[in-house]
Amino acid sequence: MDIFLSGLTPALFVLALAVTLLAGVVKGMVGFAMPMIMISGLSSFLAPELALAALILPTVATNLQQAFRHGAKEVWGAVRRFRIFLLTGGVFLLGFAQLVSVIPSHIMLLSIGVSVSLFTGIQLLGWSPSFERAPKRFEALFGAAAGAIGGLSGIWGPPTVMYLSALDVAKKESLRIQGIIYGLGAMLLVVSHIGSGVLNAKTLPFSAVMLVPALVGLQIGFRLHDRIDQQSFKRLTQIVLFVAGLNLVRKGMMGF
Repeated sequence: MDIFLSGLTPALFVLALAVTLLAGVVKGMVGFAMPMIMISGLSSFLAPELALAALILPTVATNLQQAFRHGAKEVWGAVRRFRIFLLTGGVFLLGFAQLVSVIPSHIMLLSIGVSVSLFTGIQLLGWSPSFERAPKRFEALFGAAAGAIGGLSGIWGPPTVMYLSALDVAKKESLRIQGIIYGLGAMLLVVSHIGSGVLNAKTLPFSAVMLVPALVGLQIGFRLHDRIDQQSFKRLTQIVLFVAGLNLVRKGMMGF
């Protein structure tokens, strides 16, 4: 049993399950924020490496379920619709990943956090820009931004969500395309952290156990998502994104 508790007391283990359940619920409702909630919550009482390992398998599984919730045909349709974003983002991610040693990560996190917080804060106050009729170069621009930021910091959610929100993408489609984008990134995360040693014989069972509350929470979130209308979904997305932006500012100011 100790291998699943990873040396935690039963109370802390239950707390880890609760944090992961909450992260799953939020992800099921708005399509993102699971890593942010898990790493922020778990690292407050777990070693950073264990907190990171804990979110890896749940992130992969929930993104795959999110992407394929309505079938493979719908996934292919989303890929075709956002192919420019995906292709541009992939190219910039690979390119900017080579600059990790050049640009300090905390500077990047701070700049992302300030931009996201300001943008969503203004939206919450009533300003709602729309890119619904914008040319494809805007899609390429946001794809490049998401890829560049993802390559440098491993975080590509905020630019993606900002673009989808401004585009006013239907809530089901928004969850689907986010699942595709984050799922691809999560698979790369698994490979990279097997190599880094973060995901190992000791931490893998703990991450596997976290699958249970993550998937249960995701299903709860899906049900809540289905009950809210498009406007409420957009508002909720903006609130979660605003909190995510502030969290990035916090991490940037702390130097990591």
